[in-house]
Amino acid sequence: MNPITMNPSVVSPQPVAASADAPVSDQGSLRAALGLLIIGVLLCGLAYPLAGVGLGQALFAAQANGSVIERNERVIGSALVGQPFVSERFFQSRPSAVDYDPMAAGGSNMARTNPALRAQIDALRQTLSTRYGVDPAAIPSDLLTASGAGIDPDISPLAAEIQIDSVARARGMSRAVLAQLVQQHTQAKQFGLLGQPRVNVLALNLALEALPAQPQAGQ
Repeated sequence: MNPITMNPSVVSPQPVAASADAPVSDQGSLRAALGLLIIGVLLCGLAYPLAGVGLGQALFAAQANGSVIERNERVIGSALVGQPFVSERFFQSRPSAVDYDPMAAGGSNMARTNPALRAQIDALRQTLSTRYGVDPAAIPSDLLTASGAGIDPDISPLAAEIQIDSVARARGMSRAVLAQLVQQHTQAKQFGLLGQPRVNVLALNLALEALPAQPQAGQ
């Protein structure tokens, strides 16, 4: 058997040491990274937000602009933000822990067992009981406590109904008319499943102001 011999002309490749003076090349990776950065900024930082704003304005303009309500070219509120009504001629909103300031939305952070909160609720219960002429136990909880955001624009149908007699007296108008108005502005559960029936206080009071003048009681 012939012994295996190596061909002296075949030489195994040896690694070539890089010269200290040889220039360093990024093989185009820097250019690719910059290109990807520019594309990402244009797509995610410009095109996507503009598309979202455009679709919002085209399909849901009122909601996209904050559900703002205007009268005589003057902004008077938003359907999404509660506001106080001082006069007894109007239906009252839910209490607010932040004075209805949307820039400081939040609750009181007081626990249900907090003595200060309990005293506050008891005092308000007595005040509303006197104003509406009902038993203190009949005052619904949403007229006694603030919402988590403090700017809830809605109250329960019961909270609106319990105010009807007081508003009717202050305006000298029929209770039946106000009861019908409250019913017309009572929104059902969303999709029939989500949340609870509710009444938007601002919308209700605007409809109340738009009613034709009613004859005073006894006339």
